[in-house]
Amino acid sequence: MKTTRTILLAALLSATALSTAYAADTIKIGVDTPLSGTYAGIGQQVKWGLELATKEVNAKGGIMGRQIELIYEDSEANPAVAVQKAEKLFEVSKVDFLTGTVNSGATLAVGQVAERAKKLLATTVSFADSITGEKCSPNVFRVNAKAGQQSTALAAWLAKEKPKAKVFFLGPDYLMGRSTVSAFKEAAEKVGAKSLGEVYAPLGSKDYSQYFGQIRAAQPQVLYTSVAGNDTVRLFTQMQEFGLLKNLTLLGASGTVTSQNIAAIGKAAEGFATGVGYSTEIDNPVNKAFVAAFKAANKADPDLYGTDSYGLIYAYKAAVEKAKSTDTDKVRTALRGLTWSTPQGEKTIRAGDHQAMQTMYVVQVTNGQFKIISKVSGEDAIGPDTCTRF
Repeated sequence: MKTTRTILLAALLSATALSTAYAADTIKIGVDTPLSGTYAGIGQQVKWGLELATKEVNAKGGIMGRQIELIYEDSEANPAVAVQKAEKLFEVSKVDFLTGTVNSGATLAVGQVAERAKKLLATTVSFADSITGEKCSPNVFRVNAKAGQQSTALAAWLAKEKPKAKVFFLGPDYLMGRSTVSAFKEAAEKVGAKSLGEVYAPLGSKDYSQYFGQIRAAQPQVLYTSVAGNDTVRLFTQMQEFGLLKNLTLLGASGTVTSQNIAAIGKAAEGFATGVGYSTEIDNPVNKAFVAAFKAANKADPDLYGTDSYGLIYAYKAAVEKAKSTDTDKVRTALRGLTWSTPQGEKTIRAGDHQAMQTMYVVQVTNGQFKIISKVSGEDAIGPDTCTRF
């Protein structure tokens, strides 16, 4: 007869075996995102979006019967750190797929790591056109709108509201900041705007007043900026303190003013407009259900980062189910040309450059809330495929 101790030991060994089998059978998605530093707020939205979608998918049986497991590493919005964390996620955690990169430089650098590891990366945040342009990678996908898509929508609105506007540019001095300024500058000049000058401040700048003399001397009607996170709070509040906001229209990248920093910016954000791929005001049943679920889970509204991260899980699910595998080559093929449902509506990943195509909106801060004031079709906003690497 078995003793109680023997029975308990057998039960423990059985439970351990089941736990090990379950852990081995999960689909592991690495999340290499900033959980601290200037862009921690963006990383928080990424985390919230991924977790909500993962919870929903797992509750319905996962992907082909396998549960999704999210494994996080803090990139600190630093490309060098992001590379180290990506290598850890691929080599130690053995993730099947990677996402979470925010800084465009980090996305490009981690994309090279993904190529070496023969794994796939998808960004839900980075804007630099080069990611799906001249520096495209067969192993990198982007499910969010690039800078060019945002700029096309915003420039079209500006041409109607302020024909031949005089524009000054202020961006953060790194890849995303410069490329986003460049994209809007090109789009605005195409519709008749005049560029008066541009300056670039170090990421994490504490004092922007050193640039105000140059802005005043240029006498712009419009200031376009691509700063983000806590940098936006400092820039806008300092501009208000120095009286620069009078008779000046503020435009910017979609990450400049978000649900994460708008409260801290306060009245200085009033009137700010941007081109975006998402708004909580999008009127469709999927978005309404998503906003309600997101707010219930996180006590906050989703922004474009949270929404695109949420949508990525469903894109990956659709691709794996189409491929009937998590094999890199098979999933890559399935993602190319994939059309799937998101809170924004249907999106399609263009096969040639791995860039998502979607309807673009212009939103403006009115009484502390973003309101949709214009939109451009996905076909008109995406621009030509300039990827030649694959």
